[in-house]
Order: sequence, then C-alpha cells, then structure tokens
Amino acid sequence: MKAVVIGAGGIGGYFGGRLAAAGHDVRFVARGAQLEALRRDGLTVLSPAGDLSLPVRATDDPGEIGEADYVLVCVKTGHLPAVLGTLAPLIGPDTAVLPLQNGVEAPAQVAGAVGQEAVVPGIAKIIAFLDGPGRIRHVGGGGSLTFGEWDNKRSARVERLRAALEEAGVTAVVPDDIWRELWAKFLFVVPLGGLGAVTDATIGEFRSRPGTRRLLEEAMTEIHRLAQAHGIALPADIVPSTLAFVDQQPAEGTSSLHRDIASGRPSELEAWTGAVVRLGERSGTPTPVNGFLYEVLGLRESRVAPVT
Repeated sequence: MKAVVIGAGGIGGYFGGRLAAAGHDVRFVARGAQLEALRRDGLTVLSPAGDLSLPVRATDDPGEIGEADYVLVCVKTGHLPAVLGTLAPLIGPDTAVLPLQNGVEAPAQVAGAVGQEAVVPGIAKIIAFLDGPGRIRHVGGGGSLTFGEWDNKRSARVERLRAALEEAGVTAVVPDDIWRELWAKFLFVVPLGGLGAVTDATIGEFRSRPGTRRLLEEAMTEIHRLAQAHGIALPADIVPSTLAFVDQQPAEGTSSLHRDIASGRPSELEAWTGAVVRLGERSGTPTPVNGFLYEVLGLRESRVAPVT
C-alpha cells in the first residue's frame, strides 16, 4: 500500500509512522525543521502503545511522489487552502483522500480540489503532538481513525485501509454514517473550545458552574439544530450524552483552541466556531451563543499574526 501523509505533526506522524512500521510505503510531506529532521534522523514516536523509531521518506514537494493509494491530509485547517493545489499529482483513479481536519467543512473543500469521488471523510481521535523535530509524543488512550465513503457505501479501498490500520495496531472504525460521526465530534469540540477560550477556564471549572454549564449546553443545542438543518440525523439525546462525556474528561483539561488563543498562536477558530456561525447564517438557523463566542474570540484572534 502506498500512502502519502501531508503534514507530519502529531496526527500525521503518529498514524503515518504506524503504517510505515508495518511495512507500507509511506511518504511524508513536511517542511522546515520537521522535514530536515525526518530526512536526517527519521521518525520517532513515543507512545503508550509502543515506541518506534525508523527511517522515513520525506519531501516538501508532493509532485515528486506520484499517484498514491491513500492520501492523509493532516495539516491544521489554516494550512488546508495552501495544500489543496498540491494534491493533483497524487491522485489516481482509485486514490482515497482522507481530510482529517477538525470541523465539518474540510471534506467539501478537498472535494472542490480533487473531486468528490476521491474524498473519504475522516476523523482522528488521538492526543499526539510534536515533541521536537522528528519526534511525536502520543499520550492518553489509544489513537483511532474513523472514516467512510462520501455516500456511506462499503468499498474495497475503505476496507483495505481499515485492515492495514488494524494490522499496524491502530483502531480503525468504518461507521454506518460518517457524517453523523463528524457532526457529533463537531458538537463536542466546538462549544468546549469556544467557551474554554472565552472564559480562560479549564473544563472542570466551566462545567461545574451552573451559568457556564448552561452556556455550554445551549451552544451544543445550537449545533444540534444546525445539524438537523443540514439533514444530519444525530441521536435525539446527543446533547445530554455529550455533556455526560464532558463530565468524564480530566478537570484540568483544555482544548487546543483554548491553548492556541491563550498563547497568541493562530487557532482553528474559523473552522470551529466560525463555521457554526457561517452555516447558521446560510441555513437560517439561529446561533446566538456560538455567535457571541465567535465575535469575542475573533477580536482576540485579529491581534495574532496570520498563518504563513
């Protein structure tokens, strides 16, 4: 199996590293210090599931690679527009492109560049991050990838990838409805991230105060209604069940959006809370709580240097 991983950070480095260690032909597209380290020292993954260190093939030019069976697009949402124009040389008649960005808009954005038939929407569930050039650190529970065809039909390419990941020690899930899974994660991460960033509070702090917990619930309810407006059949109890899942998270936890904004780094605000507001305006679905969070955080974000 020939796979290309675009973005060799925590997600791309972890899953690409597991596939490479299992003997598959994996090429990494990276840049800067990460590219130099991958070429010079290879890839190291530190993980409760087992450490690995191996030489890898890396480049900053997808055009050098040629057609692939699978393309895992693992860059953050802010870098996605720059990546879209580089995908064409990787695409063959049966290539599957997996956008693994947070949010619900990336699959359509990638489809606009490579065609809907090539896109296999995906979700990465893992806590993994760069621990220095060429080094990935995975913490917490086991990592998993959830993915499926655009129309949710079973296909040979999806089953082949699922089998390869499982053999590589990665939990791979092909759900009955990939869009329902994407929106369920969206409903969880966006209110959590937006409220945490606005309050500069940990999960334990804002979930335990009646007022901020109510805001969290209302923000989730807005996204549930937004999903319904887009024909996504989330479970009727999605909000209380998601709140129960929030209650299971470490009290000291914070979201990546919160950490990025607090540190003055470019964040995924536009793909998270911004997407709720945009999709709400287009569908005529009110999103007042998410709209407030977006405006406050957008003001803070405007003081941050743009993604380059």
